[in-house]
Amino acid sequence: MMEIRRGIPVSPGIVVRQAFVLDSEDYRIPRRFVRESEIEAEVERFHLAVKAAEKELDSLKAEVLHKAGTEVAPIFEAHLRMLLDSQMHGEVVEQIRRNGFTAEFAVSVVFRNYSKSMKAVKDAFFAERVVDLFDIQKRLQRTLLGKKREDLGHLTEEVVLVAHNLTPSQMGLLDRKKVLGIALDAGGRTSHTAILARALGIPTVVGLETISVDVSGGQTVVIDGNRGSVVVEPDEDTLEKYQDAESKYRDFNRSLLKYRHLPAKTSDGVRIRLLANIEFPWEIKNAVESGASGVGLYRTEFLYVENPQDVSEEAHYETYKKAVEELDGRELVIRSLDMGADKIFGTGAPDHVVEKNPFLGCRSIRLCLENPDMFKVQLRAILRASALGNNLQLMFPMISSLEELREAKLVLADAKEELDEKGLPYNKNLKVGVMIEIPSAALIADLLAPEVDFFSIGTNDLIQYALAVDRGNERVAPLYKAAHPAVLRLINTVVKAGKKAGVKVAMCGEMSGDIAFVILLVGLGLENLSAAPSVIPEIKQIIRSITVKEAKRIARRALRFRTSDETVNYLIENTRKILPELF
Repeated sequence: MMEIRRGIPVSPGIVVRQAFVLDSEDYRIPRRFVRESEIEAEVERFHLAVKAAEKELDSLKAEVLHKAGTEVAPIFEAHLRMLLDSQMHGEVVEQIRRNGFTAEFAVSVVFRNYSKSMKAVKDAFFAERVVDLFDIQKRLQRTLLGKKREDLGHLTEEVVLVAHNLTPSQMGLLDRKKVLGIALDAGGRTSHTAILARALGIPTVVGLETISVDVSGGQTVVIDGNRGSVVVEPDEDTLEKYQDAESKYRDFNRSLLKYRHLPAKTSDGVRIRLLANIEFPWEIKNAVESGASGVGLYRTEFLYVENPQDVSEEAHYETYKKAVEELDGRELVIRSLDMGADKIFGTGAPDHVVEKNPFLGCRSIRLCLENPDMFKVQLRAILRASALGNNLQLMFPMISSLEELREAKLVLADAKEELDEKGLPYNKNLKVGVMIEIPSAALIADLLAPEVDFFSIGTNDLIQYALAVDRGNERVAPLYKAAHPAVLRLINTVVKAGKKAGVKVAMCGEMSGDIAFVILLVGLGLENLSAAPSVIPEIKQIIRSITVKEAKRIARRALRFRTSDETVNYLIENTRKILPELF
């Protein structure tokens, strides 16, 4: 019987294949002891297992780098740091010597304690790092128990891989020619598994809760990595529809290649700047290859994931320097630290507390202003990198008032003075902008405009705050609507305020990458859109197929609708005429 499941799309594409269900590799580690005379031999057995695991990881890292490029190296470097951590070694050895535990049971005890500590922090990033710990634990225990991992590198036929979760090591072992799609119970957009799936180009849907239990090996499964849906045992009509969609999607992607490096210019000659949103350095290459004119939103939180307690100015600077060099003169907009709420900052952060309502708490610019010394570390690095190319720009997130903006600019001025004292160069005319993602900022855009060089509308939070809908809460997810009349009016207000003040207005939220909204946004007057690299060719085709006059007519009518559904249906109807393959 056909079943449709909804999850989180983390890597685009459509694929229809039989399921290969990966069984759990959990090992039952009994509580066992060794004689006192055997304790030092058990300690030595543990140290040998660490060396063997290190050798495995080095080999795996080299194999994955060959498949996915150097951009994924930090994942395996982080695993090596965990494996070789002296504190972990000391705790395992202590369990062996103090309690007489076997090495494998001592490993189990120590890693279970680590996992409990991470899970106690109610944060998605910490939860996803537990998977990395589990990977290291299994690697050690497999060596100690003399067991081999199920080989995912030598499958004999093309499959959709279904599992509870996949560790980075398992992802590294995949045969890309055989594993054409992935469906997982667990995971999120920022998990290492998701990062590797995107790097390897495997259509993937995660967060499916019980898919690994509900699917049996050999069943036909559809992975729609564009919309986050998985169809199990599709009926004849559905199967035929998705097989046709897979073929068309493949052909469609090939056809879009011709648009990658063409200008995003309307048929009546208006140039729309298309930029990319990125979270990790390795995405810059994808962005450029997709035809982006630059990076309109460079999220910098990844720097704090593996080492939240101490991110140096040099670590920031080297990251931004590399981005400037890879973009080779193209625009680069760096968003200052946006931690808190659904993003981890780490237990080593100043005054770190778990808040009851973090989305309305001390997050983003508020957290930075509470910790100006930490904030200035990043600002100095951004300023130093600005000396390498005049197209680097700085953007402050979650500004809610004029006072907040001015306070942020004062901290920036302090950072400039510190660089002046050291004689370090920076771009004296660095452009500074703000993200408009809180309704209060949208409503006072005319007051903010004289103080900045540009606006960038962050629709993810703007919609959430305007409609009082937690975008991560499944119970109220249907209420999160980008086409809500209130949201469209707020966007229209910001664009008008920016144009009146001569301030550039961009959009960098998910809405700017939603194909159905492209014509509307052009019609509202937005001439700078920043989206995920994968959708840029599609957006270009739409832009090159319309006139601004036509887009304005469509926008005027869309603003008159009273409900979200009316607006969405109208926009899809107009977009379908240009890109029927996507609907």
